[in-house]
Amino acid sequence: MKEGKVNQGRSVKARQRAEMTEQILNAAEYLFSKHGLYGVTLKDVAKLVGVHHTLLNYYFSDKRALFDAVFARRAVVTIDRRMKAMEEYERSCGGKLTVEGALHAFLDTDLDTYISGGEGWKNYASLTAQVANTPEWGADMMDNHFDPVVLRLIDLLKKAVPEAEPKDIFWAYHFVTGALMLTLARTGRIDKLSGGLCHSDDFQAVKERMTTFMAAGIRAICTPKA
Repeated sequence: MKEGKVNQGRSVKARQRAEMTEQILNAAEYLFSKHGLYGVTLKDVAKLVGVHHTLLNYYFSDKRALFDAVFARRAVVTIDRRMKAMEEYERSCGGKLTVEGALHAFLDTDLDTYISGGEGWKNYASLTAQVANTPEWGADMMDNHFDPVVLRLIDLLKKAVPEAEPKDIFWAYHFVTGALMLTLARTGRIDKLSGGLCHSDDFQAVKERMTTFMAAGIRAICTPKA
């Protein structure tokens, strides 16, 4: 009986710790997405959570450890989903890979995650765009987390356009990821330029257009000229 109570107590504490960790990560994600790594303090995060800032040191050693945990938490999810989508696409296409098919598996899967994931995922999207455009240390974070899924896409594109020069495939990815990162940043610029016709947070509209646009460009630069 006593051992059962001890185990129950441990279970309660583990659940409470998990819940507090989730609250801290959500609050930090929101703040980092708005103000970046250097614009947020642990006190800011603690205030948003509603706890004393010293409590955060019990969960994370410092602000950078918290930032890394925030970034890694959802990276695992989007990487796994895209990897599975690309594997399934290659299995199901019967060896007849297309640029559109590869891009749909890579881009649509990611955009669907942000479309259906709520504000937390959109905050993470903004954070990812910030990290991707911070060469001093962000490039290393992107390399460490996303290289496998990016190289998987590049492999599919090479198979879809086997006659392409390797450097053109890599430039093609460069252009694709540039458009994707601008989309994830949700800057609001297209809202102003279009006079309200377009909205930077309309990921569904992006999904309906991006693959078609990018596939045409990829074929244009990857098809050998006569």
